Amino acid sequence: MKRPIAAARRLIAPSALALLTACASAFPSAPVPAGLRPMSVTDARSWAATTEPSSRTQLQMHWTFYDQAGDGGRTAGRGGLRLSLPDSLRLDYRGPLGFGIGAAAVVGDTALWAQPQDQFQKLVPNYPLFWAMLGIARPPSAGWSVAGYQDPRSTAWRYARGADTIDYVVATTTKSRVFEAYIRQGGKAIGRVTTVFDLTGTPLRSRLQVLGSPARLDITFTKVTHPATFDADIWNAPHDQ
Repeated sequence: MKRPIAAARRLIAPSALALLTACASAFPSAPVPAGLRPMSVTDARSWAATTEPSSRTQLQMHWTFYDQAGDGGRTAGRGGLRLSLPDSLRLDYRGPLGFGIGAAAVVGDTALWAQPQDQFQKLVPNYPLFWAMLGIARPPSAGWSVAGYQDPRSTAWRYARGADTIDYVVATTTKSRVFEAYIRQGGKAIGRVTTVFDLTGTPLRSRLQVLGSPARLDITFTKVTHPATFDADIWNAPHDQ
């Protein structure tokens, strides 16, 4: 969806402003980047690195999962995330009354282990979407073409490889910062993520919409801390699951 470079500012502004206006709601809809200009993979990797936390981060959260394709059921629970730089993460979650317990360790775009595997895949259909729920952009790999745009209020990137695309949009208002991701594989929409931060960079809430299923995962972050260290055992799979 390419437009003339000369129209970049005129075309990107309505998308960014539409996002900013929608911030009055809990989860604004993701705009599609327009008017982007060709950029290098190195440029995109440098930008993606700026979305990573600057230190170890531990987050506590409430989550709600809506299975809109199956029985329309709703499941809620609590969980925790431990993020170690640059791209290692431990996820723990449990459902009501301790049911639906699960955990996973992820490095980049790979799960070292996940228990139970099928439940984790249901919650995480795509790794860039998973990282986007933390407001973190994955860098493009070699072979992807990259386009981008930036002004003082908004940033937009698109990675493309054939019919696969990853769109990122970040917009800042006077009250919050909104991070958006929208992913297609083989030309088919896979999912959309909207993550909202306060102006200090603390994540407040995130929504993953799985567009193929469809399903939805809502997260509210309840506490964010920055421990000096993590126990090395968190990267090992539990022996009793």
